[in-house]
Amino acid sequence: MLGSGSAGNSALVATEHCKILIDGGLSARQLVLRLAQCGVTASQLDGILLTHEHGDHVCGLEVLCRKLEVPIYCNALTAEAIRCDGLFEQYRNWRIFRTGAEFSICDVTVQTFPVPHDAVDPLGFACHAGSGGLGFITDLGYATKMIVERLRQVQTLVIETNHDEKLLQNDPHRPWPVKQRIQSRHGHLSNTAAGNVIEELLSGKIERVVLGHLSRDCNTPELACGTIRASLAKCGKIDMEVYCATQSQISPQFRIGETAPGPFQPTFENAFFQTASCSRRRAGDAALCPAKRLQQI
Repeated sequence: MLGSGSAGNSALVATEHCKILIDGGLSARQLVLRLAQCGVTASQLDGILLTHEHGDHVCGLEVLCRKLEVPIYCNALTAEAIRCDGLFEQYRNWRIFRTGAEFSICDVTVQTFPVPHDAVDPLGFACHAGSGGLGFITDLGYATKMIVERLRQVQTLVIETNHDEKLLQNDPHRPWPVKQRIQSRHGHLSNTAAGNVIEELLSGKIERVVLGHLSRDCNTPELACGTIRASLAKCGKIDMEVYCATQSQISPQFRIGETAPGPFQPTFENAFFQTASCSRRRAGDAALCPAKRLQQI
């Protein structure tokens, strides 16, 4: 995890054959610096996966990609939202897929699935390479049955623990409509809600939980970890590894399974991305071009 929280989110997924960035919500400078701390240069990236278009997940990518031709993998609505906001106007290295698609980047198989959140077409990912499986779900109001089933084969799960419910309710700086949005079925997972999701996955292969996307005002690492560990203890899983990612620094490197020797051929087929501008769209399509915004969480 390069950094995770209210002000920006990004993670590096790597094998011996592949390096993928999931989201780029830190500044380009911080992305380059934190990748370097992991022994990776930005030019070595094989792709960037986007969960959705909100600023705390994409704000560093325009500058990062001015000198790089790294492929950006996302669904069509997310790409359209970013482009219609004036970002990547000249960028051409898109890899557009349908939500629910499965494809490979080098030796990493990426399974995509929809998540409920207030973005145009937000996603979660299950990444598999060799014997290792990583689940990645942040920015979702609740976990559907389909999401839980997609994550049963992962050993490590990155999941948001955005807020403590009492701290959010008592927060004097957020108006009631914002609190309602955060707690809605298209908002963000609370510590308790994340614990419930993890409990549902205990019958699968899960061995490690990485908590992320904590609100700077309405949560703390101690509250998040405490809630999750209490939930695990209730189920007799007191030895499961729990780590809380922070905004200010990268996490330790988490090893997940073993990967096989190469070479590997990507199975992704790039769909041609239409470059029609927002101005040529019908008025009824305006919802596909929302303004980029840094979520108040």
